[in-house]
Amino acid sequence: MKAGRWLSVDRRRGWTAAGLALVALLFLGPSAGALAGEAVPADYRAFFGGDSRLIIWIVAQVHLMFGAFVLGVPIFASIVEIIGWRTGDPRYDRLAHEFTALLSAAFSTTAAFGGLLVFSLIGLYPKFMAFLTGIFHTTYYIYALLFFAEGFTLYLYYYGWDRMRGRWKGLHVLLGILLNLWGTVLMLLANAWASYMMAPSGIDKETLRFVGTTWQAVANPLWIPLAIHRFIANIAFGGFIVGAYAAIKFLGARSEADRAHYDWMGYVGNFVGLAALIPLPFAGYYLGREVYSASPVMGNNMMGGAFSWGFIIQAVLIGMLFIGGNYYLWAGMGRIGGAERYRPYIKYINVILLICFAIWLTPRNLPLTGEEQMALGGQFHPLLKYFGLMSAKNAAVNFIILSTFFSFLLYRRGNKGRTRPFAEHGPGGKIALAVAAAISILILAWYARSLLTLDPKSLDLSPDRARYFTLPAYLLLGQIGMVLLTGFLTLRDRGKLAQALFFASTTLASVFVLGVYGFVIMEKANPFLRNLAVAQWLMVMVCLLWNAAIDVLLFRGAETVGGIRWGQMPARSQYALILLCVSIVMLMGLMGFIRSGLREDWHIYGVLQDTSEWAWTPTNAYMARVVGGIVLLFLGLVAFVFWLAGLGEKEQREEVEAPT
Repeated sequence: MKAGRWLSVDRRRGWTAAGLALVALLFLGPSAGALAGEAVPADYRAFFGGDSRLIIWIVAQVHLMFGAFVLGVPIFASIVEIIGWRTGDPRYDRLAHEFTALLSAAFSTTAAFGGLLVFSLIGLYPKFMAFLTGIFHTTYYIYALLFFAEGFTLYLYYYGWDRMRGRWKGLHVLLGILLNLWGTVLMLLANAWASYMMAPSGIDKETLRFVGTTWQAVANPLWIPLAIHRFIANIAFGGFIVGAYAAIKFLGARSEADRAHYDWMGYVGNFVGLAALIPLPFAGYYLGREVYSASPVMGNNMMGGAFSWGFIIQAVLIGMLFIGGNYYLWAGMGRIGGAERYRPYIKYINVILLICFAIWLTPRNLPLTGEEQMALGGQFHPLLKYFGLMSAKNAAVNFIILSTFFSFLLYRRGNKGRTRPFAEHGPGGKIALAVAAAISILILAWYARSLLTLDPKSLDLSPDRARYFTLPAYLLLGQIGMVLLTGFLTLRDRGKLAQALFFASTTLASVFVLGVYGFVIMEKANPFLRNLAVAQWLMVMVCLLWNAAIDVLLFRGAETVGGIRWGQMPARSQYALILLCVSIVMLMGLMGFIRSGLREDWHIYGVLQDTSEWAWTPTNAYMARVVGGIVLLFLGLVAFVFWLAGLGEKEQREEVEAPT
C-alpha cells in the first residue's frame, strides 16, 4: 500500500476512534460514577497523586491551540479556492489544497486532544462536570453531531478535491463554505461553556441553583464578546502558523519553483495573520470591557491586580507581531522591481512603531521603594503618570495599525508606475467607489449620532457632562466630509493625494486630538472613555476601508515598472515568519491563562467554588514555566503532524509557473 494512502486510512481511523470516544463521553460521562457503583462521587481526584489542575491546563490549552488552527485555516483556504475558481488560476487552487492538507493532518490530533480533555475533566473534576452537564447537556449532543458533520465535510472536501473539478467545482466550493459554518457553530457552543464559567446567568441568587433555560446559559453576557475575540484570533493564529510552515518549506526547497511557491504561501500567511491582527486589540478591548461590566472585581484584577503584569507581557508579544509582520513586508520589497523608491519611508515607519510600542507596554505603576518614591516625588514615575494611562495606549495602538497598513500599501504599489485615469474604469469603478463611500459614511454617521444622543445618566454622569461628548462626534462628522472630498479627488485622478489627505486627517483626529482629549475625559467624564475608544477605532477602520478601496481602483491595470521575483527572499525573512508563529502561540497560551485565571478560586464565578488543594492563583514565574512548556509541546506536535502529512507527498513534484 502506498504511503499516502496508508496515511489517509490511518487519519480516518484515528479521527473515527477519537470521535467515537468523544461522543461516548459526552453521552455516558455523567453516569460513569453510577455505573461504577460509586454512590457518592468524589468532588476531586488526583492524577496519580499529582496536580490535576496542571493536567487540565496543559490538555485544554493544547486542544484550544489545535482547535484555533483547524478553525482559522479553512476560512482563508476557502477564500483562496474561490479566488482561483473565479480567476481560473491553478496556482490559487494548489495553494488552497495545500492549506487543506495541513488541516486534514491536524484535525485528528485536535479530536484526540478533545477526547482526552473530556476524559480528564470527568475523571478529575466530577462535581464540576456534573454541575456543568446539568445545565449544558443538550448542547453536548448538538456539539457531537456537529463534530461528525465537520469531520465528514472536511474529508469529503479534501479527498474529493480532484474529483470535483470542472463542472463540480461549485459544489466543492460549497463544501468549503459548509466546513467553515460547522466550525464556527462548534466554536460558539464551546465558547458558551467557557464564558458561562466567568459570567453565569440563570442562577437564583438565594440558593445559587440554576433555574434558567439552556439558552439563557448559552447567551450569557460574555458569549458574543468572547466569540468575536476568538474568531478573529483564530484566523491570525492559523495565518501565522501557515506562514511558518511555508518558511520551513522555503528554507528546505531545492528547486526555484518550490521556493517561489512557498515564498508566495508565506506571504499569504503573513498577510492573513496581519489582516486579522489589526482588529484583534479592539476585539480584546471589547471583551475586557464586558468582563469588567459582568464583574468589576474580575475587571480590576485583570488590568490592575494579579494579572496586570500578564498584560505587559501581552503588549510585548503583540508588539513583536506587528514589528515582525512589518519587517517581513519590508524584506519582501527587495524582491519587487521598483520598490526601492519607497525604502526611505521604512526608517520613519520603524521609529513610529518603536515609540508606540514603548508607550503601549508602559505600565501604570511600578513597585518602588520608599527612597525611590521620594526621589521621583511620588509613587508614579513622571512618564508612567501619562504613558501608562489607557488614553495613551489607545492612541499608540491606533498609530501602530495605521503605520502597518501604510507599510502594506507601499508594498502593494512597489512595482506600480503611472496609474490609469479613473474614467477608464467605467461604471463599475464608480459604483465600487460609491459603495465604499456609502459604507464609510454610514459607519461614521451612525456613531456620531450615537454620541450626540447619548444620555449621560446611562454612564452615571451628570447632565452637564454631555458637553464632553460633542468633540468626538464632530470629528466623526468631519471625517464624513473628508470621505466626500477625497472621493471627489479620486474621480479627478488625484487618488494619491486623496489617500494622503485621508491618512493625515485620520491620524490627526484619532491619534493626536482624541489621544490627548482622552486625558481630559479620564479626569472629567471617565466612563465615557470607552465610547471615545470606539470612536477612535471606527475612524481607523474607516480609513483602512476607504483607502484600500481607493488603492484597488487606483492601481488596477496600472503601468508596471518591475516584476515580483518570487522565491528571491533572504533567509532572515523566513526566520521572521517563524518568530511570528512562536509569538502568536505564546500569546494564545498567555491569554488562555489570564482568561481562566480571572475566576481565581471559582469553577463557575460566584456559584461553584473550587475547594481543591490546587485552588490558588499561579505566580507569574509558575505561569511562564507552564505556558512555555505548552508552547514547546504544541510546536513539537505541529512539526510532527506536518512531517507526517509530508510523507505522502510525491518525490517528483510537477514544475509550475512561479506566481506573478
